[in-house]
Amino acid sequence: MSMRKLTRADRAQLAMVLEVSAYPKPGNVDRCHDYVTTRLEHFLASAILARPALEAAERGENGPGHLIHQAVECTSGHRGGNTHFGAFILLIPLVMGGDIPGAAKIVSHTSVDDAVEFYRAFGKTEVRVIQGHELDVHDPSSIMEIRSRGMTLYDLMLYSAPRDMVAREWINGFEMTRRGADLIHAAGCGQQAVVEAFLGLLALEPDTFIVKKHGPDVAWKTMEKAREVREGLRDLQAFDQECIDRGINPGSIADIIIAALYIALGEGWEWDC
Repeated sequence: MSMRKLTRADRAQLAMVLEVSAYPKPGNVDRCHDYVTTRLEHFLASAILARPALEAAERGENGPGHLIHQAVECTSGHRGGNTHFGAFILLIPLVMGGDIPGAAKIVSHTSVDDAVEFYRAFGKTEVRVIQGHELDVHDPSSIMEIRSRGMTLYDLMLYSAPRDMVAREWINGFEMTRRGADLIHAAGCGQQAVVEAFLGLLALEPDTFIVKKHGPDVAWKTMEKAREVREGLRDLQAFDQECIDRGINPGSIADIIIAALYIALGEGWEWDC
């Protein structure tokens, strides 16, 4: 039976669903683990509700800042808090551009208005931020500061990149997204490939979401434990349970895996095997 070709919006939605469905991904919400306030169905609902923003991105309507804001508004109709904000930061330019080279062009031509719309979207989420930085998402005067400095959304990502690996993707040409897609291809088809790619990226560098919540030492130790799992020196299920018990959530890696799945699906990777 022939399958219809997936649109870019289809691929983005499928990537969000496949990421949260894969098990076990240490510390993440998945088919076997919920958090107290954020459950699997919140992630699935978010993937469905994001459709209008993803379709608008595919059509090239508005700039990426506006579209990220639209995606946040589309997915705000549940009580599960922030589910896909980081993923939208990556998916919107990828859907607009089609692939990584196309996305790189999109992010390099953003505007001050894009930055303002992004900051407004950021303020509507429950994203954890590092306190004490000059541009505070919770301070309305930051928007005036962005305008007075003439900061584009790319400039804002450049400003955030040292502390945020999702923002860093905009600056380095979606380097970890590319690596994640390569890991997915190398691991074969199906959900186990998603788990293998997740562990591969987690073992590569400290997750900045963990840094924001628990500090750099915990993030480094989590990275080292992921390496031990890949080397067969630590049990994956036990590592997963440890992360769940301690509230260690590699959320930034999960966002990048969604972007990697979007790319891999566009390159013919088989999820249904």
